[in-house]
Amino acid sequence: MMHDPEAISHSVHSATDRQKALAQIYAQVLERQPYEFERKEIAHLEKDFLAGKIDVRHFLGELVVSELYLDSFYRDSSNLKFMELSFKHLLGRTAHDKEEISGYTDVLTKHGVNAFFHKIFDSEEYRKAFGCHTIPYARDVKFHDSPRNYLQSDLIQHEHIGQHGKAVPTLYWQELGMDCETGTCVMPDSKADQHHAYQSVAEKTKVKEPVSKALNEEIEELLQMLQNSDARQVLQSMNENQRSLLRNLAK
Repeated sequence: MMHDPEAISHSVHSATDRQKALAQIYAQVLERQPYEFERKEIAHLEKDFLAGKIDVRHFLGELVVSELYLDSFYRDSSNLKFMELSFKHLLGRTAHDKEEISGYTDVLTKHGVNAFFHKIFDSEEYRKAFGCHTIPYARDVKFHDSPRNYLQSDLIQHEHIGQHGKAVPTLYWQELGMDCETGTCVMPDSKADQHHAYQSVAEKTKVKEPVSKALNEEIEELLQMLQNSDARQVLQSMNENQRSLLRNLAK
């Protein structure tokens, strides 16, 4: 890790480093700098960090279970989206695949946020990439095992709070062909080409229809089933529509 120039630039050791590191940490983990009233909640953490009593890893471990972080990314979000954002903030990437998503969301739903974060911080990947003294950062393309995984990570790294919605992870909304750029995920307008006579009016007043309630419920049900670690049981319980949707997701 320490031979990587990017890792070195994000490493924190001296007192001077620590003062500068706070802004870097907040930009990476909160995606902004905290407001003055928010800093009161984490003032004791900042004090211990600046005094050298705790390292970067310990500081992050306390920050992500604070009300500040959970209010921003957990309480108004789905478990799947929260997992994706936590990966972005702490591992510098998005989830590799649905198997990884299933493993982490299983811990989150059954054991809570503390166990979920312990799984991240105690992972060999985190230890090797960041250790105790390096601020997480978006890792370069050589880290990714496939072009698709790189594209997924690139999308999530350029996302801002609320930009891509609070429920559907990037991996799923992209595969479903949904448009989540505005913060509300909508299905593509398949009827657009059927109304050429109204094209000029549509360009000015175009409003995308939200996903139907029935489709929303079906997608939500399928995503919940995908979290089940028993693949055989999941497949047996699916109806034909769900199997078709799963086949499309797997392409």
